[in-house]
Amino acid sequence: MKAKVAVPKFSVILAAAGKSSRFRDPNYKKPFALLNRKAVWLYSAELFLKRNDVEQVIIVISPADREEFLAKYGPNLAVLGVEVALGGAERSDSVQNALDKVSAASTHVVIHDAARPCINADLIESIFVAAKTNPAVIPAIPVTSTLKLSENGCSVDKTVDRTHLYEAQTPQVFERELLTSMFANRGELKPTDESQLAEELGHPISIVPGSVFNIKITSKQDLAFARACLEAQPKPKFDAPIHPFADDNLLR
Repeated sequence: MKAKVAVPKFSVILAAAGKSSRFRDPNYKKPFALLNRKAVWLYSAELFLKRNDVEQVIIVISPADREEFLAKYGPNLAVLGVEVALGGAERSDSVQNALDKVSAASTHVVIHDAARPCINADLIESIFVAAKTNPAVIPAIPVTSTLKLSENGCSVDKTVDRTHLYEAQTPQVFERELLTSMFANRGELKPTDESQLAEELGHPISIVPGSVFNIKITSKQDLAFARACLEAQPKPKFDAPIHPFADDNLLR
């Protein structure tokens, strides 16, 4: 049996290279939108960077966003020490590009949706603790709503049994060697998250309880919900500046 690492080190990949087609904002993609005068992606980046066991944070952005992103957030990247990777055609391509930048000193890799700003320190801790004894760990919450299947989106075909169904969230954590092997063997697979790739390749995935607050911003209306989620959670002990030189709202 493989010995588990006593003191793991984590590299965090923030996925922010998507098209944000449903967000419909002419100024911002969803990870870069302002939430209480602070860019969405900064919330999770700052939380991860507060941990002593986080070796590095890498944000993956679209090549089309590179110039504007660096101009707008260059000071934040420098102060926080966040690295940048360029995304690819699919999510898996983007994560692969970031994986190539992961430090050899890291024992684990964390993938988190940059559009999930309401993650909290307690949930991160529970996932990281579980990762010490499990090679692949994801947060998930039970599905509580009644589910309907509709092929055409206009009429109900049938009700889907929600028993044993869970909604997967991020951050998802994997042993670095396992994740590297998964991507080396993904072939033509185009998973919507990394746990699906692990599942397709036959690797066990452990679940820890997720949080109803850990929402993924998809539409502009979700920003209002995210504000409420942030307000409902315990306040962090320290808030890093949203921008070392200027209010980010001036950059809109």
